[in-house]
Amino acid sequence: MIEFEDVTKQYPDGTVAVDTLSLRIPSNQITVFVGPSGCGKTTSLRMINRTIERTSGTISIDGTDINSQDAVTLRRGIGYVIQNAGLFPHRTVVDNIATVPRLLGWDKRKARDTAMELLERVGLDLKMAERYPAQLSGGQQQRVGVARALAADPAIMLMDEPFSAVDPIVRHQLQEELLRLQRDIGKTIVFVTHDIDEAIKLGDNVAVLQVGGKLAQFAPPAELLANPADDFVRGFVGQDRGYRALTFLPADQLELGPLPENLALGSGGEPLGWRDGTMELLPVGATFRRDDSLRLALDAVLTSPKGLGVCVDDAGKAVGVVDQTAVAGVLAS
Repeated sequence: MIEFEDVTKQYPDGTVAVDTLSLRIPSNQITVFVGPSGCGKTTSLRMINRTIERTSGTISIDGTDINSQDAVTLRRGIGYVIQNAGLFPHRTVVDNIATVPRLLGWDKRKARDTAMELLERVGLDLKMAERYPAQLSGGQQQRVGVARALAADPAIMLMDEPFSAVDPIVRHQLQEELLRLQRDIGKTIVFVTHDIDEAIKLGDNVAVLQVGGKLAQFAPPAELLANPADDFVRGFVGQDRGYRALTFLPADQLELGPLPENLALGSGGEPLGWRDGTMELLPVGATFRRDDSLRLALDAVLTSPKGLGVCVDDAGKAVGVVDQTAVAGVLAS
């Protein structure tokens, strides 16, 4: 557990970036710091590994004050992922990932073997091991950055807006990859973002900070959406928080209707498009699975030109459809 007790960061010019912050970050969960620019979320994150030193208060890890050990030693035991990955441009991918293990004194073979395993774990082809960062896409670089942060098997990972510099499709893929990794490895992750949707999707707990480094609310995403603590949180979460709250309701409660005759299917039963009396097929829209959220099911309904969201199984085969009435029925029950 990481604990902040009355932590303040004040700069020499008098600017207070973080103001008497107190909260407990649970182990083996993802805690997200979110808020507008200037709210102290990155400063709070960087005080954990002492790349920024606190002015007053105490930060402890499992009951031990982080200032009781050497700052460099502390940092080598904490994974750190930043925007644009921060890779060494003159080192290959495998050498980038092996950086911290080598600093910790691991022999070259062990460090390299670990790096190659992590390359696979974050979903990258082993053929990329000898490439340089400039030869990778932005999304690939971010995956390497995550692999590097995991290389020494740290208990804690700090992630400072790691996905904000990539396009929305790649960002979604990286978010899903992080959630998959967390299910496998169960690290204590502190994640900074300015995007409330990203915070709600990734966080087991969300800390909403306001300008001046004041903690406005600390709660699980569902509670944050259902019961904003004050007008600031209510405004930051947004007027469409009811729609966001559908993220936490399962789609498996929906009663599926039969597949309509005008839904064109491929040889494997996959949805190809909607017939509309012409040679051209209308797009299917988004699809969803039974283990997805009600939010994704409603999105499938809203993006369908026929107002019918198509449910598919794990193989992509269409198994039924729902409409807005079906979604509303679950909400009303």
